Parts: sequence; C-alpha cells; structure tokens
Amino acid sequence: MAHINYDGRPSDVSIDIGKPVNFTGGLEFNSLTYTVSTKKEVEGEWLSQEVDLLHRITGYAPKGFVTAVMGPSGAGKSTMLDALAGRIARGSLKGRVSLDGMVMNPSLIKRTSAYVMQEDRLFPMLTVYETLMFAADFRLGTISTDDKKQRVERLIQQLGLSSARNTYIGDEGTRGVSGGERRRVSIGVDIIHGPSLLFLDEPTSGLDSTSAHSVIEKVHDIARSGSSVILTIHQPSSRILLLLDHLIVLARGRLMYQGSPKDVTTYLNKIGRKVPSGENSIEYLIDVIQEYDQSEIGVEALAEFARTGVKPPKLAEGDVSVVSIAVAMQTPARTPQRGDAVDGEFDHSLRSPYNPASGSSWSASHSGVVQKLKFSSPRPIRNVQPRLQIPMSTSPSYYAQSSEILPSTPTPHSSDYTVNENDYMTPGDGGAYAADHGPKFANPFYLETWILMRRNFKNIMRTPELFLSRLFVLTFMGFMMATMFPNPPENLQGITNRLSFFIFTACVFFFSSNDAVPAFIQERFVFIRETSFNAYRASSYTIAGLITYLPFLALQAKIYALITWWSLHLSGSFLYFFIVLYASLLSTNSFVVFVSSVVPNYILGYAAVIAFTALFFLFCGFFLNSHDIPPYWKWMNKISTITYPYEGLLMNQYQTTKEFATNLTGQGVLASLRIDSEIGSIKKWENVAIMLGWAILYRVLFYLVLRFASKNQRT
Repeated sequence: MAHINYDGRPSDVSIDIGKPVNFTGGLEFNSLTYTVSTKKEVEGEWLSQEVDLLHRITGYAPKGFVTAVMGPSGAGKSTMLDALAGRIARGSLKGRVSLDGMVMNPSLIKRTSAYVMQEDRLFPMLTVYETLMFAADFRLGTISTDDKKQRVERLIQQLGLSSARNTYIGDEGTRGVSGGERRRVSIGVDIIHGPSLLFLDEPTSGLDSTSAHSVIEKVHDIARSGSSVILTIHQPSSRILLLLDHLIVLARGRLMYQGSPKDVTTYLNKIGRKVPSGENSIEYLIDVIQEYDQSEIGVEALAEFARTGVKPPKLAEGDVSVVSIAVAMQTPARTPQRGDAVDGEFDHSLRSPYNPASGSSWSASHSGVVQKLKFSSPRPIRNVQPRLQIPMSTSPSYYAQSSEILPSTPTPHSSDYTVNENDYMTPGDGGAYAADHGPKFANPFYLETWILMRRNFKNIMRTPELFLSRLFVLTFMGFMMATMFPNPPENLQGITNRLSFFIFTACVFFFSSNDAVPAFIQERFVFIRETSFNAYRASSYTIAGLITYLPFLALQAKIYALITWWSLHLSGSFLYFFIVLYASLLSTNSFVVFVSSVVPNYILGYAAVIAFTALFFLFCGFFLNSHDIPPYWKWMNKISTITYPYEGLLMNQYQTTKEFATNLTGQGVLASLRIDSEIGSIKKWENVAIMLGWAILYRVLFYLVLRFASKNQRT
C-alpha cells in the first residue's frame, strides 16, 4: 500500500485512527489546495479555467507562538487563513489540518478556535464591559454569572481596556472607544472562551503605529498563554516584527518561505541574495519575491526551492521590466524540476522547511516536525506513528508558555473528542477529518434566546430613535386621519371616507416597517461574525428578534387604534380593530426583515420593499375587487399582505344591517365590493389567521436565509 507524507513523497508509515497523534506542537496543515473556476477571454471566446488560489501548502503554526502569514498583494494570505479556520466549504478545499496531532474537520475547528475579522463588527451602543459580558454569556455556557464576571474583568485588564470599561463602542455617529481599543475588544470577544486557535485577519489594518503595536503586543501575550495564533499582516513595523515568532510567506498561493524571522537572512543568502545593509530582511524578501513574480522566471522557482532545495535561477539585469511584467502575466514560468542542476549546485540543506539539518535555529529547535503525518490514498487512514514533541524553548528568541491569560477554559479542545474510523473521509474527498463529537453550542436553545432578547432590549433602549420614529409616524398619521375624516356622514360620501381611511391605514402600516431594512442589514454582519463559530443558533436569533418586538408593535397598533376609533365613529369590535392592526404590523415587519436578509445593502432593500408595496397595494382589492382581477393576476391578490387587513377592517365595519346611506346597509356595502357580508362570519377571523400565517412564513424564510445563506464562508 502506498502512503504519502507531508511533502508528497512515498512513505511506509500509516496512521492509526484509534489513537491521537502524540504531538503537542499546535496546528499543522498538509497539502492545502483551493481551486476555483474562472472565465478567461481567449480569441474573443470566454473559456473556463481552474486556478489554484492555494497550491499544496504544507506547514505548521506552533502552540504558544505568533505565526504571521505574509506576502505581496494577491498572495493568498486571507484565503489561507480561511482555509485553516474552516471557512471554506467542504469539497472546495483539499488537504488536511490537524491540531495537537488530532486531524480536524471544519466543524471541530470552529469549536476550538476564534476568528477575528478585519472589520470590527460590534454593537455601537453597548459598553466594552457589556460587549464582553454578552460574549461570555454566549461562549462560556452555564458556568455561574460570578465566574463570567471575574473572567471578563480579568480580560479587560489583560487587554488594557480598564480605562474604557464603561465607554460605548461607538460608531460614525456616536463617540466611543479608539480604533485600537475597538480592535482589542473584537479580539476579547473571540478569546473569552480561551480558544486553542486564534485567527486574525489584518488585525493592524487602519490603526496608527502605536495602536497597531499595542494590539500585536496583546496578541503576543495571548499566544504565550498556550494558544496557536495565526494572523495575516501587511507591512508590519520593525517593532511589530520583533513580536512575530514564525513566518509563512506566500506568493500567488504558493509557499515561499517558512520559519523563524531570524532565518530570513540565511534563506536569502542561500538563493544568492544578500540583504543590503540597513534594510529589513523580511521586507527585502518580499521585494525579491516580487522581482521573480514580475520576471519570466516566476515565483514557481522560489516555491520549488522552498519545497526541495533546488536553487532558483538568478535574475539577469533587465529581467524585471514593464515588458516582462506583461509577459509574466501571459506566459507560464517554467518550474525547475527535482534533480535539475541550477548553477551547478543542489542545496540539500533546504530540502524542506522542516529539515533539522538545514542549519536553521528554528528548524533545529523544531526537529519533531520532520516526522510528518503519513496517510494512505485513497483508502481511509489506519495508523498513527507517535511524533516527537517540539521543544518550545530551545531558541533564545522564545520563552516558556504562561497560563496568565484566560486559564482553566471550559471550552473543549481537540483532545477531548473521541476519534473513530467511520468518522473519517478519504483524502480524495478533501482529507481525513475527525468526528463531530461534543456539544456544538455552549448554551441550550432557550438560554440563547433569553440572552439575545436581553441584548436586543438593551440596544433598543440605547437607540430609541428607531422605535420612536415608527411610533411618531403612526401617531401623527392617526391624528391626521382623525382630523381629516372626523365623524363621517351617514351617506355615500361617509362610506367613501371610511374606505379611504381603511386603505390608507393598511398602507401606512406596511410602510411603517421599512426602516427595519438598514437596521437589520447593519446587524447582519454581527450575526455572521458571532455564528461563524457557533456562538448561538440561527433559530434562537430568529425567535428572539420576533419576541423582542412584540410589545413595541402592540404599543404602536394600540395608540393608532385609540386615536382613530372614536373620532371616525367606527363600528364593530374595537378589539378586532386592534388585532387586525397588530397582525398587519407583524406580517409586514416579518416581510421587511425577510427582504433585508436577502439583499446585499439597504439601497436595494429599500428599492425591493417599495416595489413590493406598490404591487401589494395595486392588487389588494381597492382598485379592482378580487373577483374582477384578471385570472392571471389573481395570485397577486392572495400574496398581498395588504389584502387581508383591508378586507378585515371593512368586514369589522360593515358586517351589519345598519344603514350607512339611504337604502344601503353595511351588508350592501360589502356585497357591492364582493366581500363576505354574512353577519357573524368567521371569514374576518380567517383573514387574521392568514396574516399571522404570512408572518410565520416570512420568519421561517428569514431563518432559512440566516441558516444556509448567511455564512462567512468561501465556496
């Protein structure tokens, strides 16, 4: 049986799936390849071609250290971070990732890791303490409130946020914490549960040098507590470079260099490039990579050197030019083959970044990684050979780990999960993955719902303008109706006045929910960030959002009903009148929330809501009754959420034998409109049930969009 090791060479070693690998070195990844299909125009025709955004990336991120993924623009840094964090859909990514020797799948990685996005997605009207406390409620499960508070207070001190403890996060319209403090809060939200892995996408982006250094300094402390920290960073300052322990340099999705920052100079010397005096070796390495990329040779030669030790050809004068850049973009560079004699020399000391004989202090201190995981293809993995433990303190640039930050975390680590043979997939299916054992969420459904409701209420009370604006609009419109149609006369004009009032009421209640579009779109980014690593369920978020707004919608409907009922001398049941208004608000609010979940921005959201409002108004039965609407448009009358409150209000007013004009009873009015006029008919209650049914349907659709289409994941 043939077996393959990390660098693709045959091996006789197999893996025992029944035992975890005896390795405590952190995160390892093997042959990560991410391929996407793109369109390219060739001679006037668009042809599909596959492009590797990541190409056979193999390496590791040691526990207790900060690993920085660097490279020129378009190198694949963020793509690699997403691949390691399980944010690429299964099947699109090939390769394997293991933590502490245990092979992981994306679901398990999410449970034992945290991902800090480049943008700070936080609620602006929560304080630093409240933000971290809600994160603790979501991620720390059912431990006591006192323990959560102590953990939050300790984290605030460790992140240097004591002076901003009671300051609002803030946004463009509200003054809050500084940019560096906001970034540290974002990090704190994701490390509150003490993850084994911490991923950060450009944590210094948009920060000044002092704030950026402060953020990386705190990240460095987090790593020293025993976590594997992996971050992408672009053009770090010299002070930040001193805090980076391990480098992974990419270019065009290929591995260019991996190892200690101190060994970059040695690496460059081996390819015949001496670092100029006074220049930073890492910046010079990036420059060299770009020179090869813009030449006819290409970066593949450097990737081959990093993988096999075959020295790349030297760049001749004039290789890097505007012309050669264009050639490099069109002509694939030749990749040196193993065994090629380049400059009459084969550098065996750099056979791989893991070779302990390379003379690198990093490689020497991490010789245990040389014994890499081997797996069989295409059959499932069987046996595991124990690994040597990586001596973390061999290099003088490193120091022993500390448990100072976030000790005794209750979060399950990879070693807490049992692995069975049937839980793996074949390497051909994207690698072998560990089982999804253990709880997926820290809290039960009901507790998640309660926490989300508490946070929703707090946000509403801190931003009352959203609720008050709706209440003001309905109150003002109710006052306008009360003064515009006071005490309608008992004649045809009075009937017309009431019809106008009912249709206007149905429409204004629909429009009153439109401002929910930007509110949810802004909150959606927070939802995606929090659910990316299973903070709570999409179902609990949906239910909590609905329950939170029930009393506010009821208050809006009641105030409008109280203002208009007696001034217009309406008949029927006041309770039914209120229920129709309330059900109308529920159905339209659910519809608007659903629309806002499927549009990318609030501009399209407003456009979609306005378009549907016009359609629903047109087919609600006011211009043409439901029986006179052409057959091919009758379905629009059925799905219009304005139809049912309009008809319900009419039936409540006119299902009576009382005369409203000469020889015209209420039943006659309904009959002329071809609406059910039978006294005591349950049809009007059917309309209420249909409105509630639409509200439920739209909330279910909203949940499905959140559950399956609102994932921060590459396909």
